[in-house]
Amino acid sequence: MKNNLLIKVSDANYIKDYQIELTFSDGLKSIVDLKDEIWGVVFKPLNNINYFKNFSQDRWTIGWECGADFAPEYLYELAMNQKEK
Repeated sequence: MKNNLLIKVSDANYIKDYQIELTFSDGLKSIVDLKDEIWGVVFKPLNNINYFKNFSQDRWTIGWECGADFAPEYLYELAMNQKEK
């Protein structure tokens, strides 16, 4: 990721389990598995897969009604790292 590039999630689609297909503003498209990323109090409701599926997308990233969200830069990093595996 270039430091001068402002990354945001431009599209997000639920795939299965804790996987979401994300498209970023620079064109990168990747399926990100968030199952190991949902820990801590704010993310606890996401342990319910039906709740997890009901994310929404704003101008920058994805989030849930409980207030949980992920920074787009973090999701981008996950996408790049998981793509390499």
